Order: sequence, then structure tokens, then C-alpha cells
Amino acid sequence: MALSVEKSSSGREYKVKDMSQADFGRLEIELAEVEMPGLISCRTEFGPSQPFKGARITGSLHMTIQTAVLIETLTALGAEVRWCSCNIFSTQDHAAAAIARDSAAVFAWKGETLQEYWWCTERALDWGPGGGPDLIVDDGGDATLLIHEGVKAEEEFEKSGTLPDPSSTDNQEFQLVLTIIRDGLNTDPKRYHKMKDRLVGVSEETTTGVKRLYQMQASSTLLFPAINVNDSVTKSKFDNLYGCRHSLPDGLMRATDVMIAGKVSVVCGYGDVGKGCAAALKQAGSRVIVTEIDPICALQALMEGLQVLPLEDVVSEGDEDVVSVGDEDVVSVGDEDVVSVGDEDVVSEGDEDVVSEADIFVTTTGNKDIIMVDHMRKMKNNAIVCNIGHFDNEIDMHGLETYAGVKRITIKPQTDRWVFPETNTGIIVLAEGLHLGKLGAKLTKLSKEQADYISVPVEGPYKPAHYRYCRGIVNETRNEEKTIISGRRVVF
Repeated sequence: MALSVEKSSSGREYKVKDMSQADFGRLEIELAEVEMPGLISCRTEFGPSQPFKGARITGSLHMTIQTAVLIETLTALGAEVRWCSCNIFSTQDHAAAAIARDSAAVFAWKGETLQEYWWCTERALDWGPGGGPDLIVDDGGDATLLIHEGVKAEEEFEKSGTLPDPSSTDNQEFQLVLTIIRDGLNTDPKRYHKMKDRLVGVSEETTTGVKRLYQMQASSTLLFPAINVNDSVTKSKFDNLYGCRHSLPDGLMRATDVMIAGKVSVVCGYGDVGKGCAAALKQAGSRVIVTEIDPICALQALMEGLQVLPLEDVVSEGDEDVVSVGDEDVVSVGDEDVVSVGDEDVVSEGDEDVVSEADIFVTTTGNKDIIMVDHMRKMKNNAIVCNIGHFDNEIDMHGLETYAGVKRITIKPQTDRWVFPETNTGIIVLAEGLHLGKLGAKLTKLSKEQADYISVPVEGPYKPAHYRYCRGIVNETRNEEKTIISGRRVVF
């Protein structure tokens, strides 16, 4: 798609896939309003007083029908809004068209390339020469990241004349971020400083984005106040738990029309998102295996009757199957049963594991490098691999795309079959301290890189104090400002 801004008849900027879908979008928005009484009540209660009158709000959050109701609540309260999606696949084009026509500036369409995605993010932050937004509604922290990296680059440019170098990183997305910032420095070398100075604050919607904010707070690099929306109970339960319980099977069936009953499913991670996914898959008749690093979450999975194993755990080779029965491990070899008693385990010496047995894999961790190409090449033919965590780096797509001889067959948009040359079999990838050993749980171990990514020690603990013990309030002082940290929100 050509990266150029269009304007509506009212002069509002936008870039969407198909404006002819606006009427369809409007019909679905009207249906969604009935399902979102909280936002509609906000319009009724606060609309007359116009608390957001004159406020500029930028959103980087999935451009869906439900988000459309949020956007029109903000405009009903007086705000001027510019919006982009936080995910290249999540936009509903009819929702984007309806909002672009009727309510706000929208830059989003389903199936964006990474270059298009970051262009849209830049457009959503572009309020002209007077600076940027007053408020940001962020989901994953990309809009926040762009401003922070822009300020950093502008300071270096002013000090030494050095421009950002995209070739300094092998991360494709960060190359695009640096390119956007570099190209803008010649036009306005204070662009992101103006945004930073104008901003009142940002709200952050997702687990990984919140972790990044805490990292920036700890390193004293956070440039403006932030609100942790993710840990509010209405978000973490209704979105992460109940929402994912609804959307995972819906997405699987829309993409593949597969019958979930009778399948073996692996859910990587058992936080709120993982809990919702595992519950949905179990209810649909799937046998669910959970991978977890955290003994608390692993115990929760066990109490729900789920098996806890690492992906790398050796459970089969050829016709040999390992079944745990209490403290006994049984290996069936043909018609013979071999039993070891006590603490001894019978396992095969091959390199096949749980990945060769499962039909569906879902990553939910918010970490990185969870399912690697070496896992994928061992999977059974037509195993389904998908991610419902915020970022797509949970799955090693780069390793898959660059695997020698691999063949990509697009079945339909966002549903691809990848065939490995050695076997001519393929996988289907969608849109890109507790004695648990005695209960049968085997925990996954974090790598140092993964632990650093989510700011926890390799050996744990993996949860904040309010999760492990009790909710509380801790007061700290930084730069003569008080920071309030509680179990439900953070104000920096």
C-alpha cells in the first residue's frame, strides 16, 4: 500500500484499506456499544462536562470494533484523537473505515508490513509543528518507545552531530525505528523533545509494556508519567483471562477450521493469558500440556488437572511412550511394559520430545525465543503454531524464514504452511520453593537473555511481592516525586 496520508470530506487525515466498509463497521460498532455499558455510561456521565475538551490523544492499540467504541467515547468527552494499531494483523478494516469517516484520524489496516506499521505509528504521533499528543493510550509500548528513542537520538545529534545508524542493530524492527528517527532529524531536530515536553502521560495496556516501563523507571530514563492499566483487575482478568478464553479457539477455527477435541495442545506460559487459553482448549476437548518457569503458576496448572512439562523434556522415541503413574514411570515397548519404581525415570535416549506429539502450540508468555525453529522442525505434520502473547518474537520466525530449503505455502492471509525439506512435512503458522517434582511438574528454565528481557533473576522469584504475598503500597522517592506502587496501578 502506498504510504501517503489521505483526507476525508471533513478534512480529517486517515489511511485505511477500504473506506467502502464504513457502513458495515458502523453497524457492528452499534452492536458493540450494547456489550460495553461502562464506556457508554462514561459518555452519559461525563459527556456534558467535556473533561477532554482540547486534549490530543494518540492511541496505539488494536483497531477493532471494540476499540472503536473506546475512541468514540474519547471524542464524546471532547478529545481529538489519532490512532494506529499495535499489531500488524489485528485491525478490523471495517472498524478502521468507520472511525476514519466519522470520528478520528486512523492509520491502520490488517496485514501491515513492519515498515507500514511503524509509518502508521509515526503518523498517529504526528500532530504537526506544535508538538505531539497530550496523552498516549499504548499497548505494548511502541509509541512510548519511539518517543524515547527519538529523544535519545536528538540529544546525541545535538551533542556530536551523529545520526542514528540502522545498520548498528540486526533487529529488523529497530532498524525501521532508527530509520524513521534519522530521516526526521534533518527536518526537525527537536521533534521528539516537543512531544516529550507536551505529554501529560501514557497509559500502558499490556504485561510486557508495563515491564518495560518499570525497567525505565528503575534506570531513571522514563521521560513522562505512566499508568499501569494492565494490572487493574478489570483488564488482567477480563482481557487476559476471559478475553483470551474466548478469542483463542475462535482464531484457531477461523484460520484452520480444525477440530480441537482429541488434539494435544501445548500452552507455553500459565499466567492470566495462559490460563484462559488452557481452559478454552480443555473445554473444547483437547488434552493440554503447560510449560512454565514459575513454580506458583505450575502448581496452579497442576491443580487444574493439567500436565506441566518443558518443551525439551524427552517423552518418546519411535514406538516408545512414557506415561507417569504416581511415582512409577511406565514405558510401553510393543506388548511389554517396563516399570521403574521410586525416584527413577525411564526415558528414551532419542531427541524427540513433547513437540513431536502435540497438535497445537500456543505461546502466551510475553517473553522471547519460546518456540525455536529447532522445535518446529520436530513437530508432527500440520501442527499448528500461534502466539497470543503481545509480541511475535515468542516464535522464531526469523529462524523459520531463513531455514535452508524451507518452503512457505500461503493457505490464506495470516495462515501459512511451512514445509521442511528433510521430511517434506510441514507446520501451520498463524499470524506470523514448592515441591512440584513430587506432583509431577517439570519446570522450564529461563535463559539469561529471557530473564533479562522480563527483568527477573534466572532462578526467580518471577512475581512481584504483591502477587506472591499480599497487596500493599510502597512509597519511594525519585527526583523529588513520589512513586506509588500497588497491586493494581502505578503512577510514576
